[in-house]
Amino acid sequence: MYDMKAAMTAARTWQEFTLSYSRMMFSASAVIQQRTMQMALGTMRPEEAARMVMEKPAAFAKSFEMAVRATAGSKGTAAAMLAAMRPIEAKTRANSRRLAKR
Repeated sequence: MYDMKAAMTAARTWQEFTLSYSRMMFSASAVIQQRTMQMALGTMRPEEAARMVMEKPAAFAKSFEMAVRATAGSKGTAAAMLAAMRPIEAKTRANSRRLAKR
């Protein structure tokens, strides 16, 4: 028979992934806009320029780690995708909030 509970869990997890991805995209576009403006105006500090480059490998490594953990735990594709998205979303949201304060 069809496992309705498993189907609903998968649907909810995919929905969470979609929302997480959307939040990440909105935050990323805000960060890109803020950093581009800093570069255009010449107000970007060297620390921000270095952060802009160095944060990505760390976020992607954490993302990969979380996806592997979800996969190793046999949690399913949706859970692995969500686990991979969360560290990237958290980093972009933190950057957006931090840059908006300046």
